[in-house]
Amino acid sequence: MWMMVMFDLPTETKLQRKSAAQFRKFLMDEGFEMIQFSVYVQFTGTWESSQKFVRAIQENNPAYGDVNILFFTDKQFENIIHIKNSVKKKLKKQPDQFELF
Repeated sequence: MWMMVMFDLPTETKLQRKSAAQFRKFLMDEGFEMIQFSVYVQFTGTWESSQKFVRAIQENNPAYGDVNILFFTDKQFENIIHIKNSVKKKLKKQPDQFELF
């Protein structure tokens, strides 16, 4: 399971810019990876494990602006097409899982 956080936060005042920067830093500290300026992703494993991140995002949500959270299966995330500088690339693959014998 992958979790994608997309947001549109106001940045007209110094206080709003600071709030937006703090939210971005919060996401990075939680282990999210930026794929675009206001789009962050993280592999969460399962729906249940993603819920702790949902709660943390709700608690750290800026006072103004929009935050959306999407969930993708591994296969759906693998099929995302990413084009950068006119070159088509695949997004980062899910982390390898450890096998215990």
